[in-house]
Amino acid sequence: MSVNNRVVEHLHNPRELERMFREEPESFRHSFAEAWERHPDSQVLAVWNERLHYQESAAEKKASWVQRDFIAMGILTILAGVCTRILFHYTEREAIAIVNLAFGVLPFIAAYFVSNNRPGKGILYTLASLFGLSALQLNLLPMAETDSVLLAYLHLPVFLWAVVGFAFTGNEYRSGRARLAYLKFNGEFGILYACMAISGMLLTGITMRLFQLVELDIIEFYFKNVVVFGAAGLAVVAAYLVSKNLKLAKNIAPYIARIFSPLVLVTLAAYLITVAWVGRSPFSDRDFLLSFNGILLGVLVVTIFSITERGSDERKSMMDYVNAALIALALIIDSVALAAIVFRLSTYGITANRLAVLGINVLIWANLIWIISAYIRLLRNQAGPSAIQDAVTKYLPIYGLWAAFVTVAFPLIF
Repeated sequence: MSVNNRVVEHLHNPRELERMFREEPESFRHSFAEAWERHPDSQVLAVWNERLHYQESAAEKKASWVQRDFIAMGILTILAGVCTRILFHYTEREAIAIVNLAFGVLPFIAAYFVSNNRPGKGILYTLASLFGLSALQLNLLPMAETDSVLLAYLHLPVFLWAVVGFAFTGNEYRSGRARLAYLKFNGEFGILYACMAISGMLLTGITMRLFQLVELDIIEFYFKNVVVFGAAGLAVVAAYLVSKNLKLAKNIAPYIARIFSPLVLVTLAAYLITVAWVGRSPFSDRDFLLSFNGILLGVLVVTIFSITERGSDERKSMMDYVNAALIALALIIDSVALAAIVFRLSTYGITANRLAVLGINVLIWANLIWIISAYIRLLRNQAGPSAIQDAVTKYLPIYGLWAAFVTVAFPLIF
């Protein structure tokens, strides 16, 4: 059956028409033209005709260009760049910890979300308090690089990431759908920011070469005043573009998820077989245990990214089996890591690092159990995709709470 016939066939099925348009927009437009000629009296096709051929007037285009959120993005981009440049000045002189640079970017991304979502006053006060208390807590810590302080430095960005998610979800912070949208935003944001960063690096290389030709050394000045400013401001711009449904990131993300998940599965399986063959043990090798945990976090991120790019109404596919296998392998890794951590705690005693690693591994282990059980029910046709998404989204606040606990409590305890 031709695509043309399918458009006519699904004339009274809006969902199928929308799916066809999203999957193959150019093909849909071509077939729609012929369908519109055949059925000029169809109200459904009349609506689609307006949607596909609507042209804004000059006044509307001007209004959309200077719309409020674009202006807000521009202002916040400049503020993020200026704030980050000021913070960088003090981190260079070791007056403050380098992790303070997060406060030059994340609060401004959160502010952009707030300007879009218009959350209630309670949420605004909470966001301001969390950012303010985080900055205060960070800068009350001693500059000495003790284990507990370094752990606080590592966990604070995770907590701030959760706070930005709170700003993103706004009044719907309890909604699993809103949390899933935030996870999708992170994947698309990462792709878009990487693309723009590569372009920025190319521009930097060209600029450096041009000034070298006239025997001027601007490397230090350019890095401090352009690269630092641009890297921070670019984050706000990327957040704006993703929130405006930029097709680049949204079209690429699902394909990246489908390509990387099988590759990670094969690589991880080969790695585990090799580890067992050569006899490396995380029980006796501290560095190997850390690499085990790094692999675990990487697999968890890849799997969650793949889950977020899965349509809620998408049918069961081979990717579900791949993701289930990835989660199963991650669960094996985490179980071995947990056993090794407990062994090291009982043998060598309690330290801040060991307790922090134990805590995050316990949290991940519980999350993996929830996700794998949801996948098993999905593959047995006992549950839908929403069960998997719930296993991811409902657990997110726990990671933020743990990061907050390590940031605040560990420097006091150890």
